[in-house]
Amino acid sequence: MIFGRRGQGRLAASLAASVALVSGCMGSVDPDELPGVYRNDETGAELRLEPDGRFSATDVVTDGFSDPADFSGRWEWLGDQASSDFVYLSVENDGSGTTAGIQLYPRGGNVVEFRPDPDGPPSLKLTK
Repeated sequence: MIFGRRGQGRLAASLAASVALVSGCMGSVDPDELPGVYRNDETGAELRLEPDGRFSATDVVTDGFSDPADFSGRWEWLGDQASSDFVYLSVENDGSGTTAGIQLYPRGGNVVEFRPDPDGPPSLKLTK
């Protein structure tokens, strides 16, 4: 479908309004409120964010298709350093050092989500 100038303006205004609504729903995140235990009762997954920057995950699937896994490491809030507010999980492998990084997205209302694609649907939601 080809839009005239008038249609393009309406489309742009509509998209801008949608972005404002979506970003407004996310709410602001207070990094001091992030530590705690997050769970998904349906899957049994659990994520613990400790105040000292450590985390542990039990029975968590971060990508939507792998088997549940247990892992741990360090977490860091990157809301003021990234284009999208997220918690960066540095996963440690058997004490041999950092081997992977995973992004965790706070969504307000004590909810965090794993999203393999930041623009796609969450693979797992956990509630505090």
